[in-house]
Amino acid sequence: MNFPTETENTHAVLSVSELNHSAKDLLEHAFPLLWVSGEISNFKRYDSGHWYFSLKDANAQVRCVIFSHKNKYLDWQPEDGMQVEVRALVTLYKTRGDFQLNVNTIHLAGRGSLFKAFEQLKTKLEKEGLFDSARKKPLPSFPKQIGIITSYTGAALRDVLSTLQRRMPSVPVVIYPTIVQGDGAATKIAGAIQTATKRSECDVLILCRGGGNIEDLWAFNEEVVARTIASCPIPIICGIGHETDFTIADFIADVRAPTPTGAAHIICPDREELLHHVKTLCSRMQRIMQNSLESCMQHIDMLSHRLIHPDERIHIQLMHLQHLCERLASTWLRYVENRRWCLRELNQRVTTTRPDVSRLVAQLYELNLRLRRTVVHRFDTLTFELQRQQTHLTHLNPQSVLERGYSIAYNKDGSVLRNSDQFSIGDSIWVSFAKGWSKAKVLEKGK
Repeated sequence: MNFPTETENTHAVLSVSELNHSAKDLLEHAFPLLWVSGEISNFKRYDSGHWYFSLKDANAQVRCVIFSHKNKYLDWQPEDGMQVEVRALVTLYKTRGDFQLNVNTIHLAGRGSLFKAFEQLKTKLEKEGLFDSARKKPLPSFPKQIGIITSYTGAALRDVLSTLQRRMPSVPVVIYPTIVQGDGAATKIAGAIQTATKRSECDVLILCRGGGNIEDLWAFNEEVVARTIASCPIPIICGIGHETDFTIADFIADVRAPTPTGAAHIICPDREELLHHVKTLCSRMQRIMQNSLESCMQHIDMLSHRLIHPDERIHIQLMHLQHLCERLASTWLRYVENRRWCLRELNQRVTTTRPDVSRLVAQLYELNLRLRRTVVHRFDTLTFELQRQQTHLTHLNPQSVLERGYSIAYNKDGSVLRNSDQFSIGDSIWVSFAKGWSKAKVLEKGK
């Protein structure tokens, strides 16, 4: 960009806006997108959704901004003190003349690679089906012996032991000590699980440790630990870190607990609760047995009242049988008498409705004669009417009229001429006779 230069006669004067605009163009053209690392400070979230913070190191700091359309896809929340790496455009906020970085992408410095390795291993094991619920083993309801895999000096072990001692002190506990963070921790943890598998003295294992950052918990994100847990025939409950901490071991384990103490709560029933439940069941059983005995006694009393001597029972049955015989005889007599009355009534009806055959034959003969006479008379009437109609049609036949010397005149359209107004002098007409026809020419006409 060309800036005005001062000459002997004139000198250029820039406004503040022009200066800031020129500086902004110069910075944006001189620096492409670049990565910058540092520590977050003065982090602020505005209602608009934009984030503003400063990125600093031991000797300097620079203002940064991440606009809402760029930070809404971020799956973690930046906080003051975090070491981050940002991919940003160097620019200048013209309104205030502040030098700042317009951030496009932000990663946790040093931890970004750990998160990436975590996601890659998680995806790999998930595709192999190691997270499927179908392969997870159920925990025993009442474990005979519990194994704990953790650091021998860690607070998590004390929490688990105190919880088990409080809830079920009679259950023996076997500790498989191992380091839970640092170099070689994953191999040690896998070795402790294999030792518990070989000794096969526990019917459930608790894999636990206290809270920490991702680097402290990284041993539980190693593939060797995940595959050792998956191949272990003993059910494993995992209680690592705090409730918000998740490791690969949590996904592989048969059950995940939010904390080490939570794992102890899940695996071991509370002795006081069990005793209270047993007492409740005993009380219920006693009430049920008492009610059953009382019901049986009442039933026995009822049966004793119903008990009758065999002689008396036979006598009662004989009386009942005699009563039934009397009822049967009385019912049969009534039935026979009813049938007799029905038979008499039917005989009377047949007698009163017997037909007089000779009278009906004579009546039939008379009706036959009347039918014949009626038919003959009807035919005679129809014959006379037919002859009359035939004579009438003969008289109305146009041919008969022509036979009597009449003729019919037609014009050239074939219409019958009934009036002299239908033709003019000189017109040709056709005349039809009884036999034959002729064409004529009109010479005169009149009314």
